[in-house]
Amino acid sequence: MRRVQTLSEPEKLAWLRLCRTPRVGPVTFYQLLNRFGSAEAALEALPSLGKRGKSGPPKPPPMADVSREYEAIQDYGASIICQCEREYSEPLAASDSPPPVLITLGDVNLMSKPALAIVGARDASAAGRKIAREMAADLGRAGQVIVSGLARGIDGEVHAASLKTGTIAVLGGGIDHIYPRQHERLYAEIAANGLIISESPFGYTAQARDFPRRNRIVTGLSQGVVVVEAAERSGSLISARTAGEQGRDVMAVPGSPLDPRAAGTNRLLKDGAILVRNADDVLDAITAFTARRVTAPPTPDFESEDADIPDDQYALVLQALTPYPMPITELAMAANLSARRCAIILSELELSGEAVTLPGGLAHKAV
Repeated sequence: MRRVQTLSEPEKLAWLRLCRTPRVGPVTFYQLLNRFGSAEAALEALPSLGKRGKSGPPKPPPMADVSREYEAIQDYGASIICQCEREYSEPLAASDSPPPVLITLGDVNLMSKPALAIVGARDASAAGRKIAREMAADLGRAGQVIVSGLARGIDGEVHAASLKTGTIAVLGGGIDHIYPRQHERLYAEIAANGLIISESPFGYTAQARDFPRRNRIVTGLSQGVVVVEAAERSGSLISARTAGEQGRDVMAVPGSPLDPRAAGTNRLLKDGAILVRNADDVLDAITAFTARRVTAPPTPDFESEDADIPDDQYALVLQALTPYPMPITELAMAANLSARRCAIILSELELSGEAVTLPGGLAHKAV
């Protein structure tokens, strides 16, 4: 289980600065935290790490820049919540490599309540919108917080339908970046009555690559995800895959085989997703979830593995890397090293720009 603690302002600034450091993704962030004991100590150690690549050690942003972002967040009325703090969602914290820092606007208490994600097509049909609205409203009355991504279509419908009972919108851009603009009023209503979340820097405009990262937060906050209308290639299917990887229930509303907007949901059902038609079906499906709650993985112990790593061990891990993601345990076996030693070496190789580590215990050669 994670060690819950309250961070001081200087400690939060250190978390934010380490989180904003180039080449420090969530996997490497937690490895550094576990290895050095605190974000402050990890920042002090960075100049001695990542020296082996051509890019040299990663350079944290200037403290003045981090302080400006911190102040801008507070001036906006938002808050910073770190993964070790009590307000941080327990299911999300227990997922693999969760965002170290969340920016929140609204009622953070919603993160401590049972939640379900509902996602779907942006160009949803009238029938799909009706199903989504009714499902969100009924689940809300049953005590579930509804989580989605504030996109057009299904996302917007479920947020609007669950405003009175509790809704969480997860953004791909900064907490101040309203996208799409047509949801400006809905954004304001959620900020006043629900919760808005982002892991992106304040003022950041979302790019296409940011939405899969957003989706892992949507599903990570939730007990399960319901997909209402999704084409064969859609972001909603990415959410469904991520939910499955996180151990969440994946549910889908069936649709006509003649409607391309139902092709993705029908394929999910063919592949084993739970068929749901309404809120009662969803509640029945998640009843068994309480018996298989997600728990946080044990904190890696880097003690006695950290001293004097010889150059030949770095070479062995580099040699084992491929352009394709591989489990760290497999890389460790190939290099004839312990998994803990391999994880330390991989974190330094990522800092030097020679490797990429991913949630789920995967790593590959940087290309």
